[in-house]
Amino acid sequence: MSTEPAIRVEGLVKRFGDRTVVDHVSMDVNRGQITGFLGPNGSGKTTMIRVMCGLLTADGGTGTVLGYQLGRDTRRIKSEIGYMTQRFSLYEDLTIRENLAFVAGLYGLRPLRKVVDEVLEGLGLSSRQHQLAGALSGGWKQRMALAACVMHKPRLLLLDEPTAGVDPKARRDFWEEIHHLAAGGMTVLVSTHYMDEAERCHFVNYISYGKLVASGTVEEVIAHAGLTTFLLEGEMEKVTAAERMLRGMPGVAETAPFGTSLHVVGRDAAALKDSVQHVAAETGTRMSATETSLEDAFIRFMSEAQDNMA
Repeated sequence: MSTEPAIRVEGLVKRFGDRTVVDHVSMDVNRGQITGFLGPNGSGKTTMIRVMCGLLTADGGTGTVLGYQLGRDTRRIKSEIGYMTQRFSLYEDLTIRENLAFVAGLYGLRPLRKVVDEVLEGLGLSSRQHQLAGALSGGWKQRMALAACVMHKPRLLLLDEPTAGVDPKARRDFWEEIHHLAAGGMTVLVSTHYMDEAERCHFVNYISYGKLVASGTVEEVIAHAGLTTFLLEGEMEKVTAAERMLRGMPGVAETAPFGTSLHVVGRDAAALKDSVQHVAAETGTRMSATETSLEDAFIRFMSEAQDNMA
């Protein structure tokens, strides 16, 4: 089995007019892993995925997908990947079975009935196979779209914010399917801005306004942010007063309320601690050190990045 990354891009650039949407990004996606692609809306995630799919041509840089050259081996790349877009793109006036049979025909899969039966069974769709796609909930539409993406047994699966707009149980079920596929040897690259989903990935890349700002395991990305976090707890009015006082104080980079508690984040640990101790005493709130979360790091990276569309 090849040890070459499933995806390797170096200095990738994509422009639309005078806007640089992907700005000299270099990154690897290792085979057999679930790699998260994080970033705020408009950060360039979808554009990068479309370049990797061969749907867009890069304006600079080089790259390979499954050993094939970007920009040269587009047809080979398309034949060996599965790509699930943000929007549901199957036919709502066809049943689940009819949609999957149509997709199987496009791929030239044979025997068609057996192929469709297997993917229906494998993704738990058999009991609903005669339902119209347009009558399905978001979670079942998502499952059907995943079935359409994997029925030709791709080596690489690209998922662009696949769980946007579905309920928590459907999201959890979807991620169980993704881990099952990865355990079978499939490489997965998934873009998301849900922190709990990012934490399910083996490796994450954080892109902000077209630039790659952090890569590694979740623990490594959090460490790269270099943040210290304190927690203030107490009655809602006291926590609200504490948040107002902390804004602009030495060492305080971000504050984020969570119910009757407040996350206070900063890079200067000593200054941050002094400020939080002072405010805790003034407001009668309880102060404690806590672990920095991926969301804390996400917000900090975002606040420090320059908007390439501004």
